[in-house]
Amino acid sequence: MRILAGLVLRGLGWRYHMPEPPSKKYVLIGAPHTSNWDFFVGLLALWALGIRARWLGKKELFRPPLGGLLRLLGGIPVDRSRRNNLVDQVAAIFQREEEIAILITPEGTRSQAPYWRTGFYYMALKAGVPIALGYADFRRKEVGIGGYLWPTGDIRRDFAEIRAFYQDKVGLRPEKQGPIRIRDEVEGVA
Repeated sequence: MRILAGLVLRGLGWRYHMPEPPSKKYVLIGAPHTSNWDFFVGLLALWALGIRARWLGKKELFRPPLGGLLRLLGGIPVDRSRRNNLVDQVAAIFQREEEIAILITPEGTRSQAPYWRTGFYYMALKAGVPIALGYADFRRKEVGIGGYLWPTGDIRRDFAEIRAFYQDKVGLRPEKQGPIRIRDEVEGVA
């Protein structure tokens, strides 16, 4: 699968790369997220790079008949009804796994959002794992991981680094890319 995915990407004119991860466990950002094509290109890149990324889904999605297939495709059921506990649930997943990459799209939608959701940041911080800066730049036709950031707990400083990395990455639909900022940086939000 790895070789085939690499051949397809190269055949479509895409370059892909990933520096060696500093840990066997990390949170993987998927950005920018402006189109369903992000998923296709990202999936090919994951296969080509040999990353078996996992993703989070509401536990209700994992009921029969599709539940087994979703798990096979990397889905991890989480209980979204337990408010403010998702970070703890994901930290527990990192603690029990020996090797895992959990994919999160912080924009949360393929439409323009006023800010990034920060759950991925707090998941990595609580679990003590790095954040992999995954991207699909449709302008340059490059996809992969551009580096890793160990969260310090100073979210403003860390987000400045994240923003600097993604500032020149362009999604398929650039008009749908939102600013890379946290909620309290949005004017009028406490």
